[in-house]
Amino acid sequence: MVKKELEKLGLHYANIELGTVETEEEINDEVLLKLKSNLAISGLELMDDKRSILIDRIKNVIIEMIHYSEEVPRVNYSDYIAEKLDYDYTYLSNLFSEVKGITIQHFIIKHKIERAKELILYDELNLTEIAYKLNYSSVAHLSNQFKKVTGNTPTYYKKIGQKRKSNLENL
Repeated sequence: MVKKELEKLGLHYANIELGTVETEEEINDEVLLKLKSNLAISGLELMDDKRSILIDRIKNVIIEMIHYSEEVPRVNYSDYIAEKLDYDYTYLSNLFSEVKGITIQHFIIKHKIERAKELILYDELNLTEIAYKLNYSSVAHLSNQFKKVTGNTPTYYKKIGQKRKSNLENL
């Protein structure tokens, strides 16, 4: 969709990735306005504020790392994020907290728990395997964070999920 809009406006792109486009030429204000308008019709937003773009890049790195990687990095998340984005982690952390109102660490925890919920409901891995996959030091650590975020233990969450699944199958 983004490629099509760029081509309609005669713009050449060097790279298109999730959330970012690198054009080969400078875009004048008139073309930029037209691109924004065309993307908005498709439900997309063109961001040209560097802070917002960086925040989105931080979020994308975290989401990709937790939800789409086979293995969560075994290095500190702060080192991983700083290396991926080529910025000082303290700067990224302060910017993220200022703009989003939560810390990067809290954002990571929320996504790790969302991923744990998915894995629990898939019922392919036990809690020990889930804890390992999400880089928790122990099942107890995963369980404590899970309960803090969701209000339930992983075991109770699994029972509720199985009950819902059973109810749906009996309809």
